[in-house]
Parts: sequence; C-alpha cells; structure tokens
Amino acid sequence: MAAAKASSISSSISRATPLPPTPRQSSPSFSPKTLPKPSYPHRTSIAHTSSLSHAHNTSFTAHSQNPISGFFSSNKQHPDGRSIDYDDDEKPREECGVVGIYGDPEASRLCYLALHALQHRGQEGAGIVCVQDNVLQSVTGVGLVSEVFNQSKLDQLPGDLAIGHVRYSTAGSSMLKNVQPFVAGYRFGSVGVAHNGNLVNYGSLRAMLEENGSIFNTSSDTEVVLHLIAISKARPFLLRIVDACEQLEGAYSMVFVTQDKLVAVRDPHGFRPLVMGRRSNGSVVFASETCALDLIEATYEREVFPGEVVVVDKEGVQSLCLMAHPQPKQCIFEHIYFALPNSVVFGRSVYESRRVFGEILATEAPVECDVVIAVPDSGVVAALGYAGKAGVPFQQGLIRSHYVGRTFIEPSQKIRDFGVKLKLSPVRAVLEGKRVVVVDDSIVRGTTSSKIVRLLKEAGAKEVHMRIASPPIIGSCYYGVDTPSSEELISNRMKVEEIREFIGSDSLAFLPFDSLQGMLGTQSSNFCYACFTGNYPVEPREDKVKRVGDFVDDGMTGSFGSIDGAWIPANRIHKQEDKEFESSVL
Repeated sequence: MAAAKASSISSSISRATPLPPTPRQSSPSFSPKTLPKPSYPHRTSIAHTSSLSHAHNTSFTAHSQNPISGFFSSNKQHPDGRSIDYDDDEKPREECGVVGIYGDPEASRLCYLALHALQHRGQEGAGIVCVQDNVLQSVTGVGLVSEVFNQSKLDQLPGDLAIGHVRYSTAGSSMLKNVQPFVAGYRFGSVGVAHNGNLVNYGSLRAMLEENGSIFNTSSDTEVVLHLIAISKARPFLLRIVDACEQLEGAYSMVFVTQDKLVAVRDPHGFRPLVMGRRSNGSVVFASETCALDLIEATYEREVFPGEVVVVDKEGVQSLCLMAHPQPKQCIFEHIYFALPNSVVFGRSVYESRRVFGEILATEAPVECDVVIAVPDSGVVAALGYAGKAGVPFQQGLIRSHYVGRTFIEPSQKIRDFGVKLKLSPVRAVLEGKRVVVVDDSIVRGTTSSKIVRLLKEAGAKEVHMRIASPPIIGSCYYGVDTPSSEELISNRMKVEEIREFIGSDSLAFLPFDSLQGMLGTQSSNFCYACFTGNYPVEPREDKVKRVGDFVDDGMTGSFGSIDGAWIPANRIHKQEDKEFESSVL
C-alpha cells in the first residue's frame, strides 16, 4: 500500500531550498480539541417563515459524577442570587486557529506571537508543542494567549520546530484536557497535532476504531485522526497521514509535528484557511491567517491548497496531493466575520470584501439617513463601504469596551439590556435627533440586534435602519464553526419583515445572496454557502453533540449512546437509505 501510494504521488512532489536540520523524539498522552455544535435548516432557499424561537445562548458544565448525565447553567451566582453570564455576543464562533514553524531557533516565541495575532479565532484555551532533543514538549492552558504563556513557560519550550493552537469552546469542568495541540505516542515515535475544522464522519470512524480495540480518552474528533495514523500500515510517516486523511470527511486544516518534521494538511474542499510563509532566515511558517505571518515578519508565499500535504524537514519543502479534490468549498463566513480585515483569505483581501459588501447594501437597500454607524468591530469595514457609496458621513455611534469579561454581578435593581450595555456604549452626540443606518455583519438569534436598536433609540436616534452585510443565516455549520441550532436561527423561522418587527428597527435589509455571488465573480462556485442555503457540500449524516468538547464522556465512564441530552439531530433532509447508516453509527 505504501509503495503504491509513493509511486502515485511521486510526480507531484516538489522540493524547496533545503532547511537546516533539527533533532527530535518523544513521550506523550492524548490532549484534545472540541467537537463543534451543529444543526440544520428545513429548506434550501432563502425564504423565511414561521415564528421565532426564544432560545437563549446558554453555557453548560457537567455534573461532577457523570460527564454527561446532567447539564446545568454555568452562571456563577452572587450570594444575593444576582448574576449575568455575559455571552450576549451571539455571532457564530470560529473554533480554532493553528500555527506551525520550522527552522527558527525561537520557534516557540514566534509561535506565541502568531497565536496572539490569531486570538480572535479562539479565546478560551491556547497551547504550544515544541521539539528539542527528540522530545515533544507541550505547554497548554485555559485562557487568552497572554494568560497561558509567560517568560518561564516559553523557556520550557526550546527548539526550532513548534506548532500552536488557540481554541474556542464553552467553559467546562474538564476544559483543560481539551486544549490543543495534543501529543500522542505510538510504536514509531510521537506526533503532535493542532486542528481547525470538524469531521462529519467522526461517529462512524470512532465506532469502527472502538470495535477494533481503540480506547478513547476524549470525544474529540481530532483524536480519531491520531488513532488512524497509529493503526495505518503505510510507510513512511507522511503516507500514514495521507492514509488517515483519505478516511476523513468534513473540514480540517491541520499541522502535525514529529521529531524531525512539520506537516501541514488541508481537506480536499478547503473549507478552512491555511497559508504558508517564510521568514528572512529561511524558516517556514504555516498559519490560519496571513495576519499571523505579518506579526512575525514572515512573507506570505501561498495557500496550502485543498487536498494538499506539505512536509517540511531537513531536506526542504515537499508538496503532494492528498487525494483527488472536488470543487473547492471555502467558508464564506471567513470574509463576512471570522478573519481579521488585514488578512488575505482564500486569495482575497478580507477588508476589500467587507467594503464591497457595504457598497452593495448602499446600492440595493438605500434609505434616507443622516449618519452611518457600525456595530463594532466586525461591522466597521462594511459600514465604511456603505457610507462611502451613499455619500453619508460615517461616525462612531457605538463604542465597544475591550475589557469585558464573561460574568458580572448585576446590581439589585435590574438594568435592562445589561450585557449589551457592558460591551457597547452609544454616543448621544452622534445619534440624537438623527436618522441612523447601523451596519452589522450578521443576525443570528436576533436578541442582540433588538437590544442594540433599543440602545440607539434610547440615546436619541430619530430612526434606526439596520443593514446586515450577509444573507440571512438559515442553517448551522458542520465544518468547524460553533453556530446555534436551526430552531434558534431567527432567519430560519421568520420573514425579513417579521425580524424587523422583532428587533424594532425602522427598516431592515440583508445582503442579497445573488449579489454576494456576483461580487465573488468567477470564484463564487469555490465557496461554501451552507449557512445561507442549507445545501451542504459534504452531507452530514450523523448526529452531533452540542458543544461537546468540554464535558462529554472521556471514553472510560460512558459510551457514545449514553450521550442522550446533548445530541441534536443531523440534517433530516435524507433519503430513506441513510436511516440504516445512522442507526449503525450509534
């Protein structure tokens, strides 16, 4: 098998300038990623019907005696019973950001800085694995990058080869064990991995592996990848990765580290971004976004292509095709919300994309107004585009506090919209007596939008016109983004006019889906629009656990089937034959 694969891919291997060699070998233990939260729309068009679900964005932790038997709110209570779990930012959350560096004597410190640049992709856990004297050494922790790492921690990570990871998930009692990168030892050595994405066939792969004797420490889909690498008969290590990835379905942008190699892999559809750059000393850098390259003064070279495996070792850089890849299906939400404006994602400037989104809204949904403001920070660039096209001044009508934590003790006399007011402060001098256009990137549940409209009107705005720089979201994501269930998505249950009435704005308009595709031009077919259309490039056929990574069974105290309360249904627009498949998985 290995020989066959080696011969089939040999023609696609290319080598770059050799890099300085680096030593290695290792120890290990599993230490994981999280399984994102799914859900599905009931149709495939941008129509909006039915009534609103009033579900709230609630965090959960696990009961101490059973990781999955009883979920309860994680809100911490003040002795007087007053508290708020500040989580009103209802935007979809990017699950992870990854970094890999080869050939730099300060690899761990550069990794640390690159993770800072990717902090927006995950704020609840961070980790770095570095290789020194053939040993993979790991430091991981809960919190922001600056909270997890300090000088003494980085001193524990010498070497010129490192990978890093930032993670988003909900708080939970066992969260630390799920912080990546994690390391595993097997008969041929050790391997570390950091993963951005989600595998839609995780359940069936895990069931197969457990049937053959594998023991799982977590419910992480990334752990499946390590098991597949360990049991592969292919040689060398590179082909073990290829063998494992050929069995995966879904989204994955991953970086692996061994005693002497850095490997970057991207799934055949290219759902999640992964770029490659090089520093002036020749060291090679991989990262989820180009903003990470900019901070550590690495020059952007190219994307890791969909279906590609890139290997960096003492021989240089080798590239090969993982497998035949179909039409790319890159996540459009990277350009709408996730990525930083100064990044280049999928070959396009994120700033320019958002500016044009705003211009399209000004052209297709104009309204008489005196001032244009943004919901900071993600709505700013689209608002600038809208204001420029409409010929109306852009001003800061909302000021965002960057020092807000998650939980606050609320005063005894309840403050309406307390969570939003902690984070956003209206500027009365900008708003009073004005007809205001407020631009935001998306509406998910609608609860935050209604509070923002009320905030603006209380500050004296004469009219509030909401403009959304994305089409209505009607479907949940399976490919590495934490989004609410379809029942919680307001656009999946209400028409645009009903949403306008619910949030209380004087008018409401979304970015038209056809205009979004037209703006992307010839590249429009290369993007995934499942959250807008309900058409999934890789059909999810398995049930998935909501926000599992922190609290589901650890492979010792329960089985897959015991996770009753946390499961939400997969896309039920299935053919009859899929039912047998689903029952066989669980």
